[in-house]
Amino acid sequence: MKKVLLLAILATFYLGANAQIETPAASPAGSTYSKVGLTDIDIEYSRPKVKGRTIFGEGEDVLVPSGKIWRTGANAGTIITTSTDIKVEGQDLPAGEYMLLTIPGKDEWTVIFYKDKSIGGNMSAHKEEDDQLKVTVKPTKLTEPVEVLTFNISDISEDNTKAAIQLAWENTSVKVGIEVNFDDAVMAEIKEKTVVNDRNYVAAANYYFNNDKDLEQALKWMNMYLENHPKEFWNVHTKAKILAKMGNKKEAKAAANESLELAKASERGDFGYIKRNEELIKSL
Repeated sequence: MKKVLLLAILATFYLGANAQIETPAASPAGSTYSKVGLTDIDIEYSRPKVKGRTIFGEGEDVLVPSGKIWRTGANAGTIITTSTDIKVEGQDLPAGEYMLLTIPGKDEWTVIFYKDKSIGGNMSAHKEEDDQLKVTVKPTKLTEPVEVLTFNISDISEDNTKAAIQLAWENTSVKVGIEVNFDDAVMAEIKEKTVVNDRNYVAAANYYFNNDKDLEQALKWMNMYLENHPKEFWNVHTKAKILAKMGNKKEAKAAANESLELAKASERGDFGYIKRNEELIKSL
């Protein structure tokens, strides 16, 4: 009898727990992710809406008053994760998870990477000794209003070393510049993996070529690869570009002509390398 009663109570509890109605959150969950260089950057946050309110500024009716610390979002605040050490506005930030706190101002915002994520939305629990990093940036006015708080990882540079963490809400945009360093990691992989797979010689040569490193070494790696893959005209073309960048025009022209003839003879098509070689030869 006791077992039957216990089962009945458990069944009632289970049915009650699963009979709750799910409704849309006032501040829905959001996230943004990007890889910058070799660094994974992830932002998890809740997204409050303007709803006709004044968000930033001064006065009793302002939702986020100037000069007061803000959880930078709704609910438990905003969490940013970076997979490697980075620089934020020129200052070092170790890899890890942080709460992103801010102190808004008319002409300047303070942005804080905070170590104790357990405080959630309770800003009265903030302790300065748990500030991992604090930087100041200038806000800008948006030309079009943003109704729902939005984070972006924007302004990724052509060389993948720089980007910006952007907050946009109401009529305000705040960007925090970040910088990553992947050269040491790439160099370590080159050293380790070129002995395992000869195609890594091509990747290593391209990395040196594109980043203005030792071109003699880049040429050496490319020649080592081409010894076993002499008909890959796209890589012969890269060899020609390396030679051209070194100022060795005669050998560059010879390599470009070799690539050109191989591309013309290819039964699978030239993938645009006939034109590329002709343009390179003309430039030489």
